[in-house]
Amino acid sequence: MNKFSTIDYVIFVIYFIVVSSYGYWVYSRKKKASISASHDFFLAEGSLTWWAIGASLIASNISAEQFIGTSGQGFAVGLAVAAYEWVAAIALIIVAVWFIPVYLKNKIFTMPQFLHTRYNETVSFIMAIFWLFLYVFVNLTSILYLGALAINNLIGGDISSMHNIIIALAVFALFITLGGMKVIGFTDVIQVLVLVIGGLATTYIALTLVSEHFGLGKDAIAGLKMMFKDSPEHFKMMMAKPKTDAPQAEITKYLALPGIAMYFAGQWIVNLNYWGCNQYITQRALGADLKTARTGILFAGLMKLAMPIIVVIPGIAAYVLYKNGGLQHEMASGGHFNSDNAYSAILGFLPTGLKGLSVAALTAAIVASLAGKANSISTIFTLDIYKKHMVKDADEKKMVWVGKLTILAALVFSIILTWKDLLGIGGEGGFTFIQKYTGFISPGIFAIFILGFFWKRTTGAAAIAGILTGFAMSVLFNNYAPALFGHETILYTAFPNGKGGWEIPFLICMGLSFMFTIIVMVIISLAGPKINPKAFDIPKAMFKVDKQTLALIIVTLLLLTMLYAKFW
Repeated sequence: MNKFSTIDYVIFVIYFIVVSSYGYWVYSRKKKASISASHDFFLAEGSLTWWAIGASLIASNISAEQFIGTSGQGFAVGLAVAAYEWVAAIALIIVAVWFIPVYLKNKIFTMPQFLHTRYNETVSFIMAIFWLFLYVFVNLTSILYLGALAINNLIGGDISSMHNIIIALAVFALFITLGGMKVIGFTDVIQVLVLVIGGLATTYIALTLVSEHFGLGKDAIAGLKMMFKDSPEHFKMMMAKPKTDAPQAEITKYLALPGIAMYFAGQWIVNLNYWGCNQYITQRALGADLKTARTGILFAGLMKLAMPIIVVIPGIAAYVLYKNGGLQHEMASGGHFNSDNAYSAILGFLPTGLKGLSVAALTAAIVASLAGKANSISTIFTLDIYKKHMVKDADEKKMVWVGKLTILAALVFSIILTWKDLLGIGGEGGFTFIQKYTGFISPGIFAIFILGFFWKRTTGAAAIAGILTGFAMSVLFNNYAPALFGHETILYTAFPNGKGGWEIPFLICMGLSFMFTIIVMVIISLAGPKINPKAFDIPKAMFKVDKQTLALIIVTLLLLTMLYAKFW
């Protein structure tokens, strides 16, 4: 295993200087432009190109939980975890064609604003407060913790170096975020370039390690072929439903990724809620015109198709090496086997220079996510809490000032929570921590958005009931249904979880929660007027796409069809 060398540190510092300098240059140019101060700070109003929007979407999406968590899932489960990436490509098509036109036509800049415009102030205020807590306590903190932990493990640091990394990541993110969404958007282009180059380098090394281990020389293609031959089960997208007396390892995989059933349930809710109803993501496109926004979103969809090469293949390579006697020490953590060490185990074998580049790629992903999340926190607080409920006559300059203070406060607060892992992220695992606290509310949020978009009868009372029902149903199916209704019903099959209890696959729970939430919302809305006065006017012409957009959609769907045909 190669240690972090002086050259690696030099490459890493050069990356920091280049991104910071470019960010300052964009900021300096922006200061000279006469654009609405607050909208430019929060949304980069009209100034992001399609390629900047697409790159920013990917940079914000791919973070430590993808590199570490998804590679760990690749090690444990295999290519099936790529469903999260590939279904996202279809979700982005749906968002580009049907969601974004509604947002732009109604001049929606934040998700709470959408809820206020479509429903009422009560729904908007409840969700604004919820999103702020979720983004600060769950997302921002977990990104910072996971990122610092991953980098610290790679450089072989102790707890003091972990603290230094936490501060460095937060300061770097703060530097970028204070420049506003335009600086975030354009620096994300560099972040994605570094992420892709470093990620591909790691994948190449992983494949050559496999080929060398089997005596095939340094041949990445030979390594990939050997992985197919050695572990064909790790290259299947669809997992067969196991019997309840099957080996626990097989059941655990199915609980995480329940085969074809998840494509009729939670996989769509996860992706459409994340890409279409999430301030953190959608705000990259909300300041652009429709054509630019659509092209950027579809560009991101194409990139998502290739993302498993970077975040899943290294995990599978680590599995093949471990299975055949390699990486035994590297896969241990505190004396115990840990699949989340798969990515860092591969990184440890990178040659001098490339390791610095790959750690820079990991840092790029972390910083981009931190910056985007901090800006979203600032946007929601300033536009939906401060401007609406605290100082209604605040001018543009004051709003930007409050936005910057909010960013600083959010990052300082996340440092405090991360310093001694006060939330117990390390104990639960970062990926599990994020899914646990966002998944319970996703069905309700997606239900109120989708009905709010396309069913004019949906009422504010139904929206509030939807939030409560979605949460209640999620708790019921995730925690209590097997004990109350049995292990096998017409709606679900529960499996032993290896901890003395029974569980329904999480993605199935999400689908069931969403279904019951929709039923409750429809029943309540039927008691109201046939057309809610606050319903959006949505002419069909809004959803027409030009030839370029249609071509991008067709290419994406063809590539996706080929991938599933190959790995079904």
